[in-house]
Amino acid sequence: MATPSKKDQLFLGSFIHSTKLDELTYLHNAAVFVDAQGKIVHVERDCDEQRAREALVPRLGWGAGEDELVVVRGGGTGEFFFPGFVDTHLHASQYPNVGIFGKSTLLDWLNTYTFPLEASLSDQAKARKVYSRVIRKTLSHGTTCAAYYATVDVPSTNLLADLCLSYGQRALVGRVCMDQLAPSYYRDESPAASLAATRESIAYIESIDPSRSLIRPVLTPRFAPSCSAPLMRGLGDLAAEMPHLPIQTHISENKNEIALVAELFPKASTGAADDSYAGVYDAFGLLTDRTILAHGVHLSESEATLIASRKAKVSHCPCSNSAITSGAARVRWLLEKGVVCGLGTDMSGGYSPSVLEAARLAALVSRHVAMGGDEKAKLSVEEVLYLATRGGAEVVGLEDRVGGFEVGMDWDAQLVGLGVVDPLGEGVVDDQEDGNVDVFGWETWPDLVAKWVYNGDDRNTKKVWVKGRLVHERK
Repeated sequence: MATPSKKDQLFLGSFIHSTKLDELTYLHNAAVFVDAQGKIVHVERDCDEQRAREALVPRLGWGAGEDELVVVRGGGTGEFFFPGFVDTHLHASQYPNVGIFGKSTLLDWLNTYTFPLEASLSDQAKARKVYSRVIRKTLSHGTTCAAYYATVDVPSTNLLADLCLSYGQRALVGRVCMDQLAPSYYRDESPAASLAATRESIAYIESIDPSRSLIRPVLTPRFAPSCSAPLMRGLGDLAAEMPHLPIQTHISENKNEIALVAELFPKASTGAADDSYAGVYDAFGLLTDRTILAHGVHLSESEATLIASRKAKVSHCPCSNSAITSGAARVRWLLEKGVVCGLGTDMSGGYSPSVLEAARLAALVSRHVAMGGDEKAKLSVEEVLYLATRGGAEVVGLEDRVGGFEVGMDWDAQLVGLGVVDPLGEGVVDDQEDGNVDVFGWETWPDLVAKWVYNGDDRNTKKVWVKGRLVHERK
């Protein structure tokens, strides 16, 4: 469970964060001051603990005693603080199926693997077991904020919100809306029933965190094919009625899915300018600056332009796009069109709970796009880390609160430790006995970060904080 911090905290060491899409800023021998509410109140370069205590702590009006101030040192070689990762798209209810997708493509995979598992989580004991594990697992990989899909079941969805709050993970939690093209045992009975259940879940989630400091409900039409036109229209009306609510759904993940959308929602029936996938969401009022669109693999020029004009965002899910053979999203193209992008693990279409894994796969997928003739498509280490933090924060509407180490931001952070090889090459020092990343001592800091991105895993995630609270510590 999360360990509340009722004290002011002083973090000392190296701090690395994205300041631009293609730029990381390195702060070495620095001090970051975090107040008891979990906000960064001061950042000081070239500052050791003595100076921090004697000169800066009194200036902040803090008590200087050990009982009043928590000091966290991240000073080992190959050790640094990094912003927490933001997972902009994952299905908490599908976590037991990670790695299980056989030879399926999207629509077959849903019926064969996904719907039966999700439906079974109406069993509260089973849901608690699954949700507790996925929260703890994602936290252990440095995910401080996650945009979760739950199930159609209201109690199960509410339980996920309860557990996120209990464990201290920042989360968007959505009850899945679907009233067609799903098994009879797992879908809403009618548009009215779906909307009523959605309102019920929203009310509950807002009651457990009225200030929305950690947990927020999110409108969640699963994807257009599983929602009838009346349900889509009702959700659009609800989005207009509750302008503080984010919206999450899927778009253009698979070519057969796109064809199905055009068949189900011809432009004559929606009033859209065209029958494109993005046009359907727009026609029903679901394409807004609060909308998170997962995948966007096969978007057309006109769709990307429409999405950019509405300021909707895209969650890039390279792992699942490859695993389910959906395709390779053109992230550089989307960014150049003005579409904000973040990263999603998309479990269980994706097989890993790690946003770091999503970052490395985003880099690799971009190289496959480049091999198709678009050389500038390649994403750098700096760029995929931006997508994993600041980009993701903007996707979920929290860019003013998380993703960096500026004053005023919440302290959502992870302490990363890399294995330093001893002089004789017989082991590692600095108590970093686990992990695939070996540091020899001659690497530059950009080299260290690149080695982490391409070789790192949860063994390198030593501690994780959300809003100043320690929520994970590797023993």
